[in-house]
Amino acid sequence: MTTLDAFPTFPLAHLPTPFEAWARLGAAIGHPKLFAKRDDCTGLAFGGNKTRKLEFLIGDALATGATSLVTVGAIQSNHCRQTAAAANKAGLPCHLVLVDQVPIKTDAYQQSGNVQLDHLLGAIIHKVESKEAAPEFILNLINKLQASEKTPYFMPPGGSTAIGALGYVACAMELTKQADVASLKLDHVVVASSSAGTQAGLVAGFAALGAEVKVHGINVYEDDPAKLTEAVAGLADETLSLLGVKAAALEIIVHGDYRGEGYGIPTDGMFDALKLTAREEGVLLDPVYTGKGMAGLMALARAGAFSKDETVTFIHTGGTSGLFAYTPQFGVALSS
Repeated sequence: MTTLDAFPTFPLAHLPTPFEAWARLGAAIGHPKLFAKRDDCTGLAFGGNKTRKLEFLIGDALATGATSLVTVGAIQSNHCRQTAAAANKAGLPCHLVLVDQVPIKTDAYQQSGNVQLDHLLGAIIHKVESKEAAPEFILNLINKLQASEKTPYFMPPGGSTAIGALGYVACAMELTKQADVASLKLDHVVVASSSAGTQAGLVAGFAALGAEVKVHGINVYEDDPAKLTEAVAGLADETLSLLGVKAAALEIIVHGDYRGEGYGIPTDGMFDALKLTAREEGVLLDPVYTGKGMAGLMALARAGAFSKDETVTFIHTGGTSGLFAYTPQFGVALSS
C-alpha cells in the first residue's frame, strides 16, 4: 500500500477531530451506542469535511504549479466556502462558480450564509443560472485564465476526486485509532452523501485497513440514488488504485429515502433532526447535509436497522453556516 505520506499535502485542518459519545441523543432515538466524529471542528472558516479533502487538493495544486483555483458548487456550497479560505492560506486567487440550482430565491438564501462568507473571504465569484450552463461556463473560464498565462487548478463539486477522497481515507484511519483507544469496535458509520467523495474515501480507507465497517451514505443530492451508489463505488475503486490497494468487492450502502423533494430543499425529518440534536447534545447540524443525514440515521435506528449492541458513528460534516440562509423556512418549524 502507498502511504498517505507519499502524496503532497498543505496543512489546513485541526486534527484529530473529536470522537465523542452522544448518549442523550442515542437514548432519545433508541440506540444506546451512538457516537459522533466531529468534522465540523476542522477549523477552516467554520470548518467542515471539505477541509480534509482540501489538504490533499491544495497540496496537489501547489505541486503541479497551479497559480489559481477554480471550483463549482451551489449558491450555498460548503465546499466553495472552504476552498476560498484554503486558497487564502495558500496565497492563490480563487474563482467560485456558484450555480443557482436550488429553487429558493429569498434574500437570505441568495445573500447570507456561505455566500456571504465567500464574499468576505475575497473569492472571485461567478454566478451561473443553471447546472446545464455550468460546464461550458467553467471551460470558458479556464480557457481565459490559461490565455492570460495563468495555471488554474480545477476542483469538481465537493472536491470529489480520488486525490480529494484521500482526506477521508485519512479520516477512516484516524477514527479507527480513536475507537481503539476507547476500546470500541466500529460497526456502522453514517454520513450525508452527495458528490460521493467523503463516503468513497471512508469506504476506501476502511477497505485499505481490512476493517469490516459498514459505511451508510444518506443520499441528499441525486434524484436517483443508484447514480450515487455508482459514483461512490467508482471513486472508491479509483482511490484504492491510487493507494495501490487491491480490495475485495466493496459494499456500497446508499439510503435514498431522506432527500425529500430535492437537494437543498428542507424536509420535516431534517427539522426534527436539527431540533433533537441541538436539544439533546447541544450540537448544531445544517439544513442541507447533516440535518438530512441525521434524519436518515434516526429513522434507521428507530426501524431496527442496527443491532443494539452495535456502534453507530455519525460523521458530522459541518455546514452550520448554511443555517442562516434558511431563516425564513425555519419559522414555526424550529420554534416549537
